[in-house]
Amino acid sequence: QVQVVESGGGLVQAGGSLRLSCTASGFRFDYYTMGWFRQVPGKEREGVSCIIWSGGSTYYADSVKGRFTISRDNAKNTLYLQMNSLKPEDSRRYYCAADSAWYGGRACPESTVSYWGQGTQVTVSS
Repeated sequence: QVQVVESGGGLVQAGGSLRLSCTASGFRFDYYTMGWFRQVPGKEREGVSCIIWSGGSTYYADSVKGRFTISRDNAKNTLYLQMNSLKPEDSRRYYCAADSAWYGGRACPESTVSYWGQGTQVTVSS
């Protein structure tokens, strides 16, 4: 049974930091590109950051470059997103996903995502 479980969301002041974690089971974690997506209700989901199966290459959306860092620990089947210098516009529900494709660090689309977590809410107050 596939499980993808996010944690670490919460309420933080602008300029603060949060670290999201995602623990996966039920599939070969180290075979998949892993990614973080975010969404405001009623709008399309945005690919925030993705990381290749080995951890050796990453993608970041322009809106988070220089502030967010994605990493993974394949031994622990865990994905992380360190979010620094948070802004009110980062307030979204954040989803962890396992993607069957790697787009060479140029994109992080949801079209090839195989597994999704339930999401964790991040709220940044001004």
